[in-house]
Amino acid sequence: MGKKQATATSVRDALRVAPGSESVLLKPGDTPVGPTAKAKAAEELAATGAELAALQEALWAEGVFGGGSRGVLLVLQGMDTSGKGGTIEHVFGLMNPQGIRVASFKKPTPAERRHDFLWRIRKQVPGPGLIGVFDRSHYEDVLVVRVESLVAQSVWEARYQQINDFEAELAEQGVTVVKCFLHISAEEQKARLLARLEDPAKRWKYNPDDLRARSKWSQYEEAYAAALGRCSTAVAPWHVIPADRKWYRNWAVARLLLETLRDLDPQLPSIDYDLDAELKRLKTADPLN
Repeated sequence: MGKKQATATSVRDALRVAPGSESVLLKPGDTPVGPTAKAKAAEELAATGAELAALQEALWAEGVFGGGSRGVLLVLQGMDTSGKGGTIEHVFGLMNPQGIRVASFKKPTPAERRHDFLWRIRKQVPGPGLIGVFDRSHYEDVLVVRVESLVAQSVWEARYQQINDFEAELAEQGVTVVKCFLHISAEEQKARLLARLEDPAKRWKYNPDDLRARSKWSQYEEAYAAALGRCSTAVAPWHVIPADRKWYRNWAVARLLLETLRDLDPQLPSIDYDLDAELKRLKTADPLN
């Protein structure tokens, strides 16, 4: 791990899950690449934000006004209190909300259960020029469903390949999928749950069901390891985000997005008018005459 920290230059390379991996190698408190102190992370996040905003605007303009077909989908998964909402607030608060679409997936409604598990997911796939964010996702159907035995094993086993096929389909359509597992320790989760109960302003966030899921921590660890290993592919790799330190989590997700958008290199639409003529008209125009 130390050698990787010293040599890695790409956040994606440092945090990517190898296909077929049977365990999560990074620990919740690791800082395998990038800043190792909160102040430095905050400084770098601010600098990242300026470039992120410019690239996101270019992607939005390319798709909405330039006829482009590309978009980005960020998938956030993690145990309760791992910081999905906080990541959205701190990372996407750096960008123009016009080009962001956030979808939060709760327990399926009766209407949603009458359809294939991907039905409600497909409805939220970001269109051209947009960055979509999934707060939980289609992976709930190989995580919660598996641990809580909500369907037969043969059903959720088949879903790994269905998910891979779906994400390959998105890639063919021009949607770049960035998947982040916010990796939190049981000790840090306990501290955050206690903080919610002790703070009157945060008690609304607490859900007694969180303790039921917490009691099955090892089963969820196994389910996540299987999902990451079986669904980390060339077109839609998983990344493990050490999430015990909120400042590192935010920095890492922002850098993943930045590297992704740099590779996409979105272009502002070309103008279809005579620039010199329009400048002259504007400089000489008198609205009073």
